[in-house]
Amino acid sequence: MENIYLILVIVLFALAISDLIVGVSNDAVNFLNSAIGAKAAPYTIIMVVAALGILFGATFSSGMMEVARKGIFNPQFFFFDEIMIIFLAVMITDVILLDLFNTFGMPTSTTVSIVFEILGAAVAVSIIKVSNDPSMNVSQYINTAKALAIISGILLSVVISFSVGAIVQYITRLIFSFDYDKRISYFGAIYGGIAITAITYFILVKGAKSASFMDAASKDWIKANGMTIIAASFVGWTVLLQILKLIFKLDILKVIVLAGTFALAMAFAGNDLVNFIGVPLAGFESFHVFQKAGMEPGSVSMEALAGKVATPTYMLLIAGIIMVITLWTSKKARAVVKTSLDLSRQQEGDERFGSSMLARSIVRSSINTSKAIENVLPKGLSTRINKQFDSTNYEERRKKLGKEAPAFDMLRASVNLVVASILISLATNMKLPLSTTYVTFMVAMGSSLADRAWGRESAVYRITGVLSVIGGWFFTAFSAFTAAFVMAMLISVAGLWIIAVLILFALFMVFRTHLMPKKATTETEVSEYEIEEVEEEIPAEKVLAKCTSSVTKTLQSISDLYSKTIHDFEAESRKKLKNTNKEVIGINKKAKKLKDNVYPTVMKLQEQSIDSSLYYVQVIDYLRETAHCLSYISEPCYMHLDNNHNVFKPEQFEDLNNLNVAVQDFISDSISMIKKGNYEKLSKLTDKQETVLSSIRDYRKAQLKRIKGAKAGTKTSLLYLNILHETQTLLLHLINLVKAQRDFVDFQKN
Repeated sequence: MENIYLILVIVLFALAISDLIVGVSNDAVNFLNSAIGAKAAPYTIIMVVAALGILFGATFSSGMMEVARKGIFNPQFFFFDEIMIIFLAVMITDVILLDLFNTFGMPTSTTVSIVFEILGAAVAVSIIKVSNDPSMNVSQYINTAKALAIISGILLSVVISFSVGAIVQYITRLIFSFDYDKRISYFGAIYGGIAITAITYFILVKGAKSASFMDAASKDWIKANGMTIIAASFVGWTVLLQILKLIFKLDILKVIVLAGTFALAMAFAGNDLVNFIGVPLAGFESFHVFQKAGMEPGSVSMEALAGKVATPTYMLLIAGIIMVITLWTSKKARAVVKTSLDLSRQQEGDERFGSSMLARSIVRSSINTSKAIENVLPKGLSTRINKQFDSTNYEERRKKLGKEAPAFDMLRASVNLVVASILISLATNMKLPLSTTYVTFMVAMGSSLADRAWGRESAVYRITGVLSVIGGWFFTAFSAFTAAFVMAMLISVAGLWIIAVLILFALFMVFRTHLMPKKATTETEVSEYEIEEVEEEIPAEKVLAKCTSSVTKTLQSISDLYSKTIHDFEAESRKKLKNTNKEVIGINKKAKKLKDNVYPTVMKLQEQSIDSSLYYVQVIDYLRETAHCLSYISEPCYMHLDNNHNVFKPEQFEDLNNLNVAVQDFISDSISMIKKGNYEKLSKLTDKQETVLSSIRDYRKAQLKRIKGAKAGTKTSLLYLNILHETQTLLLHLINLVKAQRDFVDFQKN
């Protein structure tokens, strides 16, 4: 029996390694985004600083391990076999959930996952215990006060992070403005001294009491001399930064951003390491208690876990090393997730999220509130404040940098990093596990709001994005609790054999996540249709070449999908038509991507080529409309089949198949003409279009006669006429597209 539990403990650690890899791959972006977004240093230097921060932070997380042992439940009321059920359910659920969230690209938080998984598994085991012993109740088994404090802390962290980030950024920008070079030269050392002192205080002074490598005397000395350390740190850092600024022309903001990256990586490791190894370590300690007791697993009380148990430093360092290796080798960590940067960037552009009713209401309310405040403030004061937030000169400098331009300036990056690291460190030292993902994310959102990055053109989309991420947090909590609850119930009822099955399933998920080759994402496919932004200015010839390639690819896809839609509908193959409709949606996304990219492309066109942008815009507009027509054909056809309506009569399909051949021929000639850039036969193409349109008119008359003779149903008639109408519109847009492309080519020749 002891050997079986030893194997289970080993399995817990194996799952923990997987958790470390997945967790760092997902969460590394939290402490890399600000430095990378502001381009504070080369990528390698940023990674080295972050890696050192993780190694140091790992040793500060010892006190946090108590959350896994006794933060959510009261271990003294559980026996060894019950504790192992809870821990196994938590780790298996965590691996499976993280894999699922990664697969579907849904926002998640490792802290939220682990807290609610422990709560769900503990509640499940507690319910079973209560059913066997009615004198007890579930609230006695669950550490209700601590659990509520943890959950409240996570919830409050979202609001507090956003608010503090916004307030600190507003004050900072009010002092330094966007043209901060002169003021930084005078006051930068003081600003840096305050920022780095704050980091020193919360991470060293407050964090030292949890560090596994410090003895009691050192901790007492730091505690007794806290204010002295703060004062000395402020004076020392301020003087040092000023000297380095004067002698070596040091960029103080770069130092603050890199120090903040180190601090945030350190805070991340100190706070989040418990998410990955806290449960296995608690299982390991439980196994030691079981071994010493020498009794049956169901008779060994876990009261020992309620006391203080120091986590060996070497275990924390091993975990830290795994995190660092993952940081350097993980493709996910290298390809930094752009959600936070997209939502917080200073400039406008292609927004990743759509609009929502709640977001629109919030923006309207904010605009009305802002107008009301402006009416109350003295005009002179309002003008001075607006001047401090005028980013015109900054935007001009950004444009000159082209692709190398940062998403935001280093002043905002420094605020993001310092505020986030302080908040996380403060929570860590209060032994409240909060989500580093949401603290860093919400601080960045708050600072971007204060920096007026959310203008009238982008606010509604960015607020929708923030609400989507927060919604993902709630879904994570619900999923984690429910899945762990079910898992613990299954293990409790079914016993060892179900444990083996679940472990094998979890290991398969690990194998699939880390070892099996990944399929290419649809985003990569979409990128093929984008105009590459590789130069400060783009010559019109390059835009024409890329436009020609994108248009011909899209038209070929439209031709193929039009034909597939007709054939799948005739075959009454709902499944095939559903897949075809998905491909049509993909083509529309690609066409939309091209249209959304018009603004940055025109902005980058060389001055002498700016007139050609008119033709480029026309081509893209007509391509978008052509793709739209296809979607208005495929989707109604699929809905018709999905609702089990009657399909067309043989004579109707005969007409559609003839039309399909004509459309294929017309599109093929259009593609050939665009590829060759020779439009001498455009008049013949126009004649061919008129012939097809004449056929469509004949087919429409024939259908109207069927309706008059009551030989056609309502649904089928409407669908048939819709296909004819959209095909006609498609051909009209397509001939206009070819003409616009001709004008684009002719303009370039002249």
